[in-house]
Amino acid sequence: MRSATLVVMRHGESTWTDKTQNRFAGWVDVPLTERGRDQARHAGKLMSDANIKPDAAFTSLLRRSIETCDIVLDAVDRLWVPVMRSWRLNERHYGSFQGQTRPAMRKRYGDELFATYRRSYDVRPPEISENSPWWQGNDARYGIVARDGLDELDPSTIRSECLKDVVVRLEPFWQSFVTPCLSLGETVAIVTHGSVVRSLIKVIEGLSDEEIRTVNVPTGVPRVYKFECDAFGGLRVLGAGRYLDLEAAEAGIAETSALGEATLG
Repeated sequence: MRSATLVVMRHGESTWTDKTQNRFAGWVDVPLTERGRDQARHAGKLMSDANIKPDAAFTSLLRRSIETCDIVLDAVDRLWVPVMRSWRLNERHYGSFQGQTRPAMRKRYGDELFATYRRSYDVRPPEISENSPWWQGNDARYGIVARDGLDELDPSTIRSECLKDVVVRLEPFWQSFVTPCLSLGETVAIVTHGSVVRSLIKVIEGLSDEEIRTVNVPTGVPRVYKFECDAFGGLRVLGAGRYLDLEAAEAGIAETSALGEATLG
């Protein structure tokens, strides 16, 4: 039997995660704050102290994920490892919520419907308009270079997603690229976004559709899973994931929860 390690983490704080902005980012390409870069450096130190050295890494096509990954890999002296970027690791597409503040959307739709759009497993927010400045249809990164042949999904046409949609788009990517690395006994880092981490937690830990509603993900704190690999490439996860800095994770989870509860000032 071989063992493998998976590190999943949400990017560091972005300019729209900052509580003074508190906007839904989704597929909008917003940068990290300086605090977000500090979180990424801390994540790298945590991994270095735990002697976790990735053999491969995966990110989304969004700079907050890419920059976080680069900082982490640099901190563990692994900038040289192969890194694959994919739209399938993008944050959930928040539809017409993208670019809007959480308090404004909460006021517009009311507490119950806002919570459903934000936290349910299978209800999508209203679709984004092609006239929106946050519509990705003409973005080159979602053109022909994004076609990976894994299925018929076309990222340039996506208008809104629920968490279930994220799981569906993740599954072929996981099976085609992540599973083979883990089956070889490698250490894999996935530096991505909150909804993608929640999707991975749901599938890896077997959470129900209802249980995942209450799961929040902190920015910039690595979560580690151990796998056992058999001779035929089969994988078995060895228990639930653990955050390398539980205190920072708990504080970050509280911050994430508070963003959704904020009201218009």
